[in-house]
Amino acid sequence: MVLDDLDYRLIAEIQGGLPICSHPYAEIGERIGLDEQEVIGRIEQMQENGIIKRMGIVVRHHELGYTANAMVVWDVPDEQLDEIGDKLGSQECITLCYQRPRRLPDWPYNLFCMIHGKQKTPVLEYIYSLVEQLNLGHIPHKVLFSGQRFKQRGAKYQ
Repeated sequence: MVLDDLDYRLIAEIQGGLPICSHPYAEIGERIGLDEQEVIGRIEQMQENGIIKRMGIVVRHHELGYTANAMVVWDVPDEQLDEIGDKLGSQECITLCYQRPRRLPDWPYNLFCMIHGKQKTPVLEYIYSLVEQLNLGHIPHKVLFSGQRFKQRGAKYQ
């Protein structure tokens, strides 16, 4: 796929975030001279051709008052990873749940879950409750609260 000037202008518009309104693609289109369906079509075409890998949302938790953010890391036996990952990932309080390779001998953890909260005590209570309800007391884990925020942003193409 060969990009034209409108594609580059569209990429420049969306990489900074979509406008918060009922028809963000129509608003973007108005800025660059396309209608809403043309904007959607061009984005879809760029996704199909691998120019845009994915579109997602970046939530700035701190600005929403969620300052007690905990990553719970688990050392799950490999044969139980899918089962326990599915159980944890289906819990309402968990916003992310994913597998990562262990980095032995220093880092034995292979399952990561993120819980966002406004205060540490309720977050710890969620974790204790999950361990009990899901019978995970035998699975080694650590709770790591965020100590520093780093810049959150989407992909930059230009």
